[in-house]
Amino acid sequence: MNRVWVWLLAGLVTVLAVACGTQPADPDAEYVRKLQAERSTKDAAMASAQNSPIPAADRGKLLPLKYFPPDPAYAIPGAFAPASARTPVQTPTSTGKIRDMEIVGRLEFTLEGRPLSLVALTEPDTPPDRLFIPFSDLTSGTETYSAGRYLEIERSKTGIYIIDFNRAFNPYCAYNHDYDCPYPPKENRLTLPIRAGERMPTSNVPVSR
Repeated sequence: MNRVWVWLLAGLVTVLAVACGTQPADPDAEYVRKLQAERSTKDAAMASAQNSPIPAADRGKLLPLKYFPPDPAYAIPGAFAPASARTPVQTPTSTGKIRDMEIVGRLEFTLEGRPLSLVALTEPDTPPDRLFIPFSDLTSGTETYSAGRYLEIERSKTGIYIIDFNRAFNPYCAYNHDYDCPYPPKENRLTLPIRAGERMPTSNVPVSR
């Protein structure tokens, strides 16, 4: 098929879509719609679930959760390099304890033209079906929770990974000091701001203990 016919067919598809009252799908708009729906669902669960980490007395101050606006540019393709062996690591936590975890590999990606990586952790003696990635960045302590934020990513059988910082979330200790939350390892302290995902819960609002 020559190029003229391709252009004519593309134009015909557009005309038919307009005539039928439909437009070609906008993948960014669909991504934002899905993300906002997930955030609304999480707010509802935080407000009503019996196991909500937010104490009932604090829900009026801390809900709805605070987020940066959705930005598809922060959903980044990455490659997972599994570790040759699971490496034990002792991770300090928010309650002053030490938690035994294991490094199972490293996610490598590019953001703002910079090659970056994050190590992925898991609990000992558990299958690494999900990659747990605690991280901090240059917004930590000012725009986002001072102890960092978390990502959880399903292991991919295809080897294709999307590191979506719009889904970065605060550890539960951001809302309730009774929770014991591991801090990001030094390898996961990013030296650029990540203005995506959950923000600081609420400035100057002490959470109930």
